[in-house]
Amino acid sequence: MNKHKFGVSGSTILTNPEKFDELFWDDIDLIEIGEFPNKTSFHAFLDLCRKKQIPFGVHSPLLRNGSKYDLLEKVSTEPIVARKQLEKEAALLSRLGAEYILVHFPYFKGETKEDVNGKIENGLQELSRIQTEYSIPIICEPKLGIERSAKGIQYLDSFPMEKWEKYNLKLCIDIGDYLLATGDEIVTYLEKWKEHIKVVHLHNVAYEGNRYMWIPVHPSHEDDGNHFKIAHILRFLSQCKEIHFIFEHTPHSNPSKEFVRQGYMWTRNIVRPSRTDE
Repeated sequence: MNKHKFGVSGSTILTNPEKFDELFWDDIDLIEIGEFPNKTSFHAFLDLCRKKQIPFGVHSPLLRNGSKYDLLEKVSTEPIVARKQLEKEAALLSRLGAEYILVHFPYFKGETKEDVNGKIENGLQELSRIQTEYSIPIICEPKLGIERSAKGIQYLDSFPMEKWEKYNLKLCIDIGDYLLATGDEIVTYLEKWKEHIKVVHLHNVAYEGNRYMWIPVHPSHEDDGNHFKIAHILRFLSQCKEIHFIFEHTPHSNPSKEFVRQGYMWTRNIVRPSRTDE
């Protein structure tokens, strides 16, 4: 039986320290959070987790304005600096009992003529070293690049499985990014990586002109003709092993608590339809 877990992302409150209490849903299993405004707010969050006995994972960077996309190529800082930042976070978070660190990897700004597989493997070697040295799982989240470039996700899809498996790293699938990158082919893309998926970032997509935002998953989206269908993806992912389903919408669409709750319960009912241990 797959013992899936359900979590809340700090994105739902944009890691606002005044709203930390809103992350502790009644029956939630863990919280994933990052980009704290400062160390004081991080320690305040830690105190709440300990008080409420809720595990946490960290979506790197730990502190706001840290590197988010630079592990393979420079976006805002040099990769060597980004990797040193990650190693410092791993050392700290391992001591503090974090469940995992999640990083944007592989991230490519767009198409590149460099040796993509070599570049990805070099990054995997470093991530695996940090994971082993500090005894904390590192989860890799493939991301869209600049102007929604799908190249990073496509490059991962073409990466040799036997090479990936050498480094013992797990994946996070961001439903929104993968839907924008692969559309109706999403399950085909996910099938290759089924044994390596550990975290899923759950949200749908809403457009405002040329911009888009992450909105809560909800059953009303399945047949309204305006949003992506999610149910079939959830059914597929429910067959994977011990997934952390993280609700990662942002507050920009001002969803009601009841709307979010309905989407949460709908997701649970799809993912755990035949559980006998609850």
